Amino acid sequence: MTKSAYDPGSEGARMNYAGAMSYGDYLRLDGILSLQAPQSDKHDEMLFIIQHQTSELWMKLALFELSAARESLIRRDTPAMFKQLARVARIFEQLNSAWDVLRTMTPAEYTQFRDALGPSSGFQSHQYRLIEFVLGNRNPNMLKPHEHRPDLRQLLVDELNRPSFYDEAVRFLFQTLDGDIRAMPAPQLDSPHKAVPEIQAQWKRVYQDVSAHWTLYDLAEKLVDIEDYFRRWRFNHVTTVERVIGFKRGTGGTGGVSYLRRMLEVELFPELWNLRGEL
Repeated sequence: MTKSAYDPGSEGARMNYAGAMSYGDYLRLDGILSLQAPQSDKHDEMLFIIQHQTSELWMKLALFELSAARESLIRRDTPAMFKQLARVARIFEQLNSAWDVLRTMTPAEYTQFRDALGPSSGFQSHQYRLIEFVLGNRNPNMLKPHEHRPDLRQLLVDELNRPSFYDEAVRFLFQTLDGDIRAMPAPQLDSPHKAVPEIQAQWKRVYQDVSAHWTLYDLAEKLVDIEDYFRRWRFNHVTTVERVIGFKRGTGGTGGVSYLRRMLEVELFPELWNLRGEL
């Protein structure tokens, strides 16, 4: 080592972490970086694994923030809720960007290790399903892929048994506009949310007098922002799958592209989209 080499320690940086918590210790990197276990000897399988593992980590954060945002909304702590919802939208943006990396893998490269996946598929992601359930797209049939894991199935059942984030937003909407919730439709606990005329009429009131209902308007636009990013995530998923495997069936047995295209038609907050044609 030459004396001219820059030494951060000369400016106070700690250079010895024996007996102290280091960066790797705090993040438990030894464990995280040992979890990539390709089932084949093909080069591109590492990309496939890391893409999906990191997506699951971002989904974990999205669920953490959505859960906090729902509790903030229940407490009527709207500043905290708005910050948390804004972060969720950016998480979805990050998830969208990840598809650009996966799309560098060609069909020929994916085919080399596809059989190693067996019947595993992103279709089975319980965190993705939880995100849908929290936001209001609730299909009880989607519990079936998790029957072999009672703990994960119970997480999903527990979510189905409570009002979604959107249900809580609708409660806030009616309470703020009318002072009570007696006219509010019952939450759609165990089914995908369908547009309800009474809810749409209330949101329309908000959009027709934004200055008088700014907080509700801001909430509505935050929800639209989240769904916008969520739809892009689904669209990028479809495009990537079609680019890499064409119209083959998915490894989990779904129709692949045909299934994903059907999911593009699902609306999380239909009233907020429908009312735009009425303004």
